[in-house]
Amino acid sequence: MADSAAACDHKNAKALQFIEEMTKNADSVQEKVLAEILSRNGETEYLRRYQLGGATDRNTFKSKIPVITYEDLQPEIQRIANGDRSPILSAHPISEFLTSSGTSAGERKLMPTIQEELDRRQLLYSLLMPVMNLYVPGLDKGKGLYFLFVKSETKTPGGLLARPVLTSYYKSDHFKTRPYDPYMVYTSPNEAILCSDSFQSMYSQMLCGLYQRQQVLRVGAVFASGLLRAIRFLQLNWRQLAHDISTGTLNPKVITDPSIRQCLTSQLLKPDPELAQFITKECHEENWQGIITRIWPNTKYLDVIVTGAMAQYIPTLDYYSCGLPLACTMYASSECYFGLNLKPMCKPSEVSYTIMPNMAYFEFLPHEPSSSSSSSSSSSSSLLGTNNNNTSPIPKLVDLVDLEIGKEYELVITTYAGLNRYRVGDILRVTGFHNSAPQFHFVRRKNVLLSIDSDKTDEAELQVAVENASQLLRQFNTSVVEYTSYADTKTIPGHYVIYWELLVKDLANAPSHEVLNQCCLTMEEAMNSVYRQGRVADNSIGPLEIRIVKSGTFEELMDYAISRGASINQYKVPRCVNFTPIMELLDSRVLSAHFSPACPHWTPERRQ
Repeated sequence: MADSAAACDHKNAKALQFIEEMTKNADSVQEKVLAEILSRNGETEYLRRYQLGGATDRNTFKSKIPVITYEDLQPEIQRIANGDRSPILSAHPISEFLTSSGTSAGERKLMPTIQEELDRRQLLYSLLMPVMNLYVPGLDKGKGLYFLFVKSETKTPGGLLARPVLTSYYKSDHFKTRPYDPYMVYTSPNEAILCSDSFQSMYSQMLCGLYQRQQVLRVGAVFASGLLRAIRFLQLNWRQLAHDISTGTLNPKVITDPSIRQCLTSQLLKPDPELAQFITKECHEENWQGIITRIWPNTKYLDVIVTGAMAQYIPTLDYYSCGLPLACTMYASSECYFGLNLKPMCKPSEVSYTIMPNMAYFEFLPHEPSSSSSSSSSSSSSLLGTNNNNTSPIPKLVDLVDLEIGKEYELVITTYAGLNRYRVGDILRVTGFHNSAPQFHFVRRKNVLLSIDSDKTDEAELQVAVENASQLLRQFNTSVVEYTSYADTKTIPGHYVIYWELLVKDLANAPSHEVLNQCCLTMEEAMNSVYRQGRVADNSIGPLEIRIVKSGTFEELMDYAISRGASINQYKVPRCVNFTPIMELLDSRVLSAHFSPACPHWTPERRQ
């Protein structure tokens, strides 16, 4: 054991030294990364189109290669998905597609990746605990209770897998056959994490966490919403869990997966009436304040993402954990893994991520916080004045080391897998530097209006959903005068709330409660596939709610905005609200509330 501890300490020291070297030499690392990417992919169809002539320097790259969005790249991606194996974007074979939770035309975006990207992801994961160990000692003396899940995957017509990035990672040998590390021991066995049935996966992971409750030093999930969903699961299923613990058996109606049954029976299950009695005592009470620290008393922090849209869950997490520290450790997306938080125990409002310059080539498009953002579906050719012949100006992007503290930027990446000057859509604010590498506060996703979990709904999608639902009102001579929305995270799972002000022209023929419920379902049917999967398969989003408000409510909303300094000439009804006085005004005018009576239609996407 002493040799193992010494080896881990040595590995941690090397990881911290690596971070220092990368951040001290950020610009030269970036220069090298770009040269490697251009040298490797220079003969791909995409880069040959722009006549780089074998150049691998920044100036040539910036003068010739356009800044693009997903829509610009969609024809190439579709060809690869259909089976074209020629080097279109990457000289290395595309190994699979990672499905982004950002949506395009109602479907997940397909992000091409190559096999070696798993190594880069694994490298970033290997840096997390060495940093955390600087702030929380003794993490090698216990385990982490992490609720991790795989999601649905499909195949493109050309035979490539298309699945979320974390599903790809959990199913890889990098995760399944990872070497033993005392700082990275989980309560959940791989069999539980890799079970595709979300109920069985959650049940078995919760059961393992309860059996090992004294060993748990940290509790987490990817998103804050996922951890709260686990707490809600415990509220609903603690009786069955306590029964299985008391008897040392698994209910065959609950756990049918043979790999889970075999794993838990051989490694964990034993009758423990005392533990079952403890769980019953803690969980049967109505007051669940501090339930995390009551059941897992040695927990030192919660490891969850609470930046961006997830910040709305912080008060609920504080309630269930008695204010345990919330650690946001890493910044990543389907397109690329970016960096890590070098001060993981800071307050959520102070979270800053340091981008590791070896992960990809990073550029930044200056973003004016007050400017109105254009539709995410606009192509960069019209938006940025670029074209294949380079006759229009290409925007001046800023390099990683040249950013200014306090300013906001949109992230643009060039990856080994073949994304070139690709706009990720994340808006970041520079908060400082670690050595020569900038540190960023995640501000928001560009154009995203509503988000509960991994779903992202923009204004255009919400507009279409409202229009579709309002069609049901026509036979009642009723129309939607105005609407706004917010993501209600007080319920678990959270759900979308849409406020409608109606014009009812014939009160004797007003739409019924059932019709308005059906409007909720019609809106859900119009949402993108990520939202519908969250409703149907993942149970991560609750039924959509429409609240009907009194006539004149939105005029009051405008009066309030004008009283706070808004221009009467430029005022527009906000399509999403979260300011407490506005919420209170809207809720005080609610006449009735309606919920979707069923789940919307969803099946795993079939790639055409």
